[in-house]
Amino acid sequence: MATKRVNGEGCIRKRNATTWEARITTSRDPVTKKQKYKCFYGKSRREVKAKMDAYLEQKEEQEQFAQAVADKVTAQSQAAEHEDDMFLSDWLDVWHKSYLSDIKLSTRGNYRNIIDNHIIPVLGHYRLSKLKAPVIQDFYNQLRDEKHLSPKYIKNIHGVLHSALDKAVEVEFATKNCSSVCSIPKVEEPEITPLNKEEQERLFAALKGEPFEDLILVDLFTGLRCGELIGLTWDCVDFETGIIHVKKQLSICRQKGGGKSYWSTLKNGKTRIVLPAPFVMDVLKHHKAVQAAQKLAAGSLWDEGDFPGLVFTHPNGYHYIQPTIWKEFQKILKKAGLDHHRVHDLRHTFAVNSLKAGDDVKTLQENMGHYSASFTLDKYGHVVDEMRKASSSRMQKLIESMSM
Repeated sequence: MATKRVNGEGCIRKRNATTWEARITTSRDPVTKKQKYKCFYGKSRREVKAKMDAYLEQKEEQEQFAQAVADKVTAQSQAAEHEDDMFLSDWLDVWHKSYLSDIKLSTRGNYRNIIDNHIIPVLGHYRLSKLKAPVIQDFYNQLRDEKHLSPKYIKNIHGVLHSALDKAVEVEFATKNCSSVCSIPKVEEPEITPLNKEEQERLFAALKGEPFEDLILVDLFTGLRCGELIGLTWDCVDFETGIIHVKKQLSICRQKGGGKSYWSTLKNGKTRIVLPAPFVMDVLKHHKAVQAAQKLAAGSLWDEGDFPGLVFTHPNGYHYIQPTIWKEFQKILKKAGLDHHRVHDLRHTFAVNSLKAGDDVKTLQENMGHYSASFTLDKYGHVVDEMRKASSSRMQKLIESMSM
């Protein structure tokens, strides 16, 4: 039974025999009245309450800071009549530091890069009151025609600028969001490139004896994202039940002066359970024995750093970062004589193999950690269509074989 906090800041409930959940309301849609929540998970009521309280405390500090900045800006504006509103560059700094408490650290880092590398150099000198739609449109056109950025990246840049201006309007630093009427290039979803049966067989042959053999096999037959894979810890692998609990991922800070790895929540914010083929658990058992031997050989040099208990590590116990996995995967592909593939294509390969093995779309959605079955169907609908056509052909052959 959920217990509500006396001040209405959230509630805590027991989800199942081993997990507790704390939940707070972060926003409410003014039209639909639908609420948006932030959830915290843990093994005890005390653990989730501590997480929730820490979040609320941090949020309160950020709001106080934002208010202090706003008060300072207001005072400065009143003192200098010719500077009656903020520069866009100043507002972007305030927005990024004070209004993104619900955004993951990795996403904030991406926002910071977009702000520093693209928006501020071109638009930062404009005051909010002087920033007009044609100026922003010219900026987008320049990104497309002169810098040759992809439609998807231009869409990301637009998303950052639009969100920042929306907040400026909300706090009354701007009267309207001029980016709302601008046009951006249409984003076409890139075609997925899973490995076919022959390519998978060549990959298996090239993997034999390679240091990353176990890691890539687990990825290929679970569909874990790269961050989830390098962030998997042994306490999340249950050999007795054959279950893998996917609870977190290992990310790297991309903000200026960053480069440090940290735990982050999953992409859709929800933990999930994966029940892989027994082959995967056998691979993990083998890998655990290999890692134990590495630890014994390393002795005092074994260093798990800030991330103890990881399943996949360097031979000295230190954690991996995603670029390392990418580089090693490219070496193995070259050894196999295969064209370029991303590590993420292993995830696509798992999805296609799952559908061909008979998994329904809902099961695949849960295994992949997608936010909805419709997203999964949109992504892999062509595979489902192929299966339907094959089923139709088989049925036709059956009908023709019957004497009617």
